[in-house]
Amino acid sequence: MLNTNNHSGPLSRFTVIDASRVRAGPTAIRLFADMGARVIKVEIPAGAPGGDDMIGARDHDRADFENLHRNKESLTLNLKTEEGKAIFNDLIREADVFIENYRPDVKYKLGIDYEALKAINPRLVYASISGFGQDGPYSKRPGFDSIAQGMGGLMSITGEPGRGPMRVGIPLADLAAGHFCAQGILVALLEREVSGEGQWVHTNLLESQIAMLDFQAAKWLIDGHVSGQNGNEHPITVPTGVYATRDGYLNLAAIGQTMWIRLCNVLGVPELVEEPGLETDAMRVKNRDRVNEAIGELFRQRTTAEWIDALNEAGVPCGPIYTIDRMFEDEQVQHLDVTWDIVHPERGTLEVVNSPIRMSRFPRPEQARPAPEKGEHTDRILAELGLSPARINELKQRHVV
Repeated sequence: MLNTNNHSGPLSRFTVIDASRVRAGPTAIRLFADMGARVIKVEIPAGAPGGDDMIGARDHDRADFENLHRNKESLTLNLKTEEGKAIFNDLIREADVFIENYRPDVKYKLGIDYEALKAINPRLVYASISGFGQDGPYSKRPGFDSIAQGMGGLMSITGEPGRGPMRVGIPLADLAAGHFCAQGILVALLEREVSGEGQWVHTNLLESQIAMLDFQAAKWLIDGHVSGQNGNEHPITVPTGVYATRDGYLNLAAIGQTMWIRLCNVLGVPELVEEPGLETDAMRVKNRDRVNEAIGELFRQRTTAEWIDALNEAGVPCGPIYTIDRMFEDEQVQHLDVTWDIVHPERGTLEVVNSPIRMSRFPRPEQARPAPEKGEHTDRILAELGLSPARINELKQRHVV
């Protein structure tokens, strides 16, 4: 039997078996690891076919790997062997959650599909993330974030008009699928408290990306309007976007009539409020170029910092546009303490971005555990399951673990 998790946190009573790879699955389970759950990452042993997949692999990008897999344990296990499968089943009997993001047919070939694991542990919450869904004409296709961004409509509305489709600068489909999956797992765990039964939770990159379109999808579904690219400007309100200042750029979001009036007063042109063609939100959207030309010249007269002070004092949303290094230097970002120290045995103290979730009765730990080395906890976990050192060594020799 697995030992009780000795970590604290609101999810410390749960044990998660993580067979996911790349980004979407690890993103989902990072929430559980950060919140104190015992997360056992199942990996392919050295000498067995396969291994870490591209993004987030230890040797490919160590920074990314530490970010994705902190606070986990690692067990190597060859699921293509009968002995490895038996050990895996013992883990499943003790687990609350299992997650995988293989192509949908792979889990059935390995015999680790939902129905098979449900027979072992009816209380198990089984989570799957795929590229395009568990069935349907594209279900066996390999999924990748940029492909989902394109098929999910995002690239058609990102970037400047006339410049062609543009991928966003983060793996949004992967991240969205991971976060939606984490929400689904938590809902299933809550429902289990009533029914006593687990269930299969699954999402996919394409569907998650479509969900993230939000109002852009609603504009088509309800109004029949196909949105295009608007660059830095907001598609349904003006003035918003990026404006050149005397020494750089300003990000502005003067949304609605109240903000427009405040902006005009700060700019020293209150007469623009009553100017024909600019009186309402709808008129300003229709005459977007006139608005931008009128205020654009004014913004060039002062520095970004001066405008930010004046606009914030007036209650007009605005801000600077940082590179990533400068973002971490911002006084509010530093006040929020967004980074988390990891003490790595070889690289010393590292920093990763902390969870943005804050809870009054569960303060965030000051330090995270580093991502595990491959198989780092194999001996301990197998010993918890009752295997002797001699048996463990024998299994290692045959690349079962």
